[in-house]
Amino acid sequence: MNVFRLAGAALALALSTQALAVGRIADINVFDRSNGRRLPVYWHAGQAYVVGRPGSEYRIEVRNREGGDLLAVMSVDGVNVITGASAHPAQSGYVIGPRGRLAVDGWRKSLERTAAFYFTALGDSYAARTGRPEDVGVIGVALFRRKAEPPQPFSGIASEPRAAARDSAKAEESLGTGHGRSETSYARHVTFERATPHPAETIAIRYDSYRNLVALGVIRETPRHPRPFPGFVPDA
Repeated sequence: MNVFRLAGAALALALSTQALAVGRIADINVFDRSNGRRLPVYWHAGQAYVVGRPGSEYRIEVRNREGGDLLAVMSVDGVNVITGASAHPAQSGYVIGPRGRLAVDGWRKSLERTAAFYFTALGDSYAARTGRPEDVGVIGVALFRRKAEPPQPFSGIASEPRAAARDSAKAEESLGTGHGRSETSYARHVTFERATPHPAETIAIRYDSYRNLVALGVIRETPRHPRPFPGFVPDA
């Protein structure tokens, strides 16, 4: 089957010790590209959540914790990040070497270019603009271990957006992922055959705005207790 490996040097990422990665055989993190910070993970009812800031570009990082290659079939909002097809674990993905790290900044347009991921209103999301708003708000990674025999190649890149669609909001309109600016991102075809037909691990990280995650009970706001004597009188 067709898989891709990012070429060139890995992107340097500022890792935060305040957040925990999600995953067992690989660590999955989401980074705000404007400040390089890893988004904290909130757990609620067995699900992992991160807060997206509207307009901010973001990066998905996958770090292989094992001593062999892994295939990471990745989706955002129910859309494969390489082919643009409605996501399924049997589709194309990225190969990550032993103890290696993969940084994915956007929808793959070719072996040289990607379109940046950014948090945006649901109606502006790539999935909604291509008529598939049902799974907006989730990042998915299906991980496969390598089998010894080589596979047959297959090719595909993400398609362009089409008409818009909208969905209902929570405390405010839900967030989705947009099809952003074009960037240079080199990849090449490699061979990979899966050891099993089903993923060794499937990871999901859900995201939405801070207000919506508070409304859902994912984040509990700390009550504010005004001080009766806060300090001295400042200049006007």
